[in-house]
Amino acid sequence: MTRRLRLTLLGVGAMASPRFAPAGLLVAYGRRRVAFDGGPGAEPPEGRLDAWLVTDEHAELRSALRRLAAERGLVPRMTDLDLGELRIHALPVAHTSHPTCGYRIESEPGEAVWAPEFRTFPAWAAEADLMFAEASSWDRPVRFRGGVGGHAPVRDVGAEAAGKRVGRLVYAHIGRPCLRAMDAGLAPEFGEWGREGRTYVLPAPGAEGGRS
Repeated sequence: MTRRLRLTLLGVGAMASPRFAPAGLLVAYGRRRVAFDGGPGAEPPEGRLDAWLVTDEHAELRSALRRLAAERGLVPRMTDLDLGELRIHALPVAHTSHPTCGYRIESEPGEAVWAPEFRTFPAWAAEADLMFAEASSWDRPVRFRGGVGGHAPVRDVGAEAAGKRVGRLVYAHIGRPCLRAMDAGLAPEFGEWGREGRTYVLPAPGAEGGRS
C-alpha cells in the first residue's frame, strides 16, 4: 500500500486572531515529523520532531517559537530539509521587506505547499496537490505602511491557485476580514477554510496517485 503523507493544521489564525491559534502545520510521513510555524496554542503534540521550520525568522512570535522549539531540543529555522523520502524546499515569497519563504513538501504520495503569508501568489506553488495559503483579507489586498509588503486577499489567492492547477486549496492564515465573511456565511469561490486539528492526507482516500 502507498504510504500516506499526513498534514495536520495546528492553528489557522493570523496575528492576534480573536478566534484561532497561530497558523501552524505538522507534517508526518512514516517516522518523520516536521513542524511549521505555529506558536502558543498551536504547538505540535508530544513526540519526536525532526525539525521546526518557520516562514519568517523575524516574525512577531519568534521569541515564543524559539522557547517552544527549545523545549523539544530544536531551533526554529528557515531552511531546506532532506529526510530521504520526504524533501522540503524553502522557497521565497513576496511578503515584507526582509526575506520570507513558503515550503514545497515533496513525497511519493504527492506534493503539498505551506505558504501562509504572501503579497503575490508564489509561482512555485503551481500544480501542488494540496496548498495551505494566505487568508488575511477577504476581497482587497492588505498593504503595509511604506509599501514594503502586504497580504493577498482570498479572492485573488483562489483565482491564482485555480489557474495554476492547485489540486486542493486550504486557507490557513485567517484574518479578521475573513472572519467577518465566514460569519456572514460567505465561502471562497475556490478553496476551503482550514480547520484547526484537521488532518489532510495525500493521496486522498480513493484518489489515484497524489492528486486530491
